[in-house]
Amino acid sequence: MNIALIAHDAKKELMVQFCIAYCGILSRHTLLATGATGKTVSEATGLEIIRFLGGNQGGSQQIGSRIGCDEIDLLLYFRDPLNPKPHEPDESSLLRLCDVHNIPVATNIATAEVLIHGLERGDLDWREYVKQH
Repeated sequence: MNIALIAHDAKKELMVQFCIAYCGILSRHTLLATGATGKTVSEATGLEIIRFLGGNQGGSQQIGSRIGCDEIDLLLYFRDPLNPKPHEPDESSLLRLCDVHNIPVATNIATAEVLIHGLERGDLDWREYVKQH
């Protein structure tokens, strides 16, 4: 599966800790990330990550275009809900794309853990389910 990682500055350390905890699972998948998130996670974990531009420089749109082309299967997007960002409209469009294309998305660690455990069990093979129904 192709898993996209995005984390606001205040949540980058949380993303690193999450990726360290689930490194064994994540290492079996293709990881893509916005610039600083990818760099930070890769340096801390040794995971191979395809990096795009920084989130506020167009990296979120690059991931969004991959979602639109059905090239992303799961999005882990650790957002900072307490500090508004100037590029929040980009966030809304990214989340809307996930809804349109039925991409599982986690915006906090609790949901991310549920999704990662589902991924490990094989519960997230939704594309096969859609083909069958």
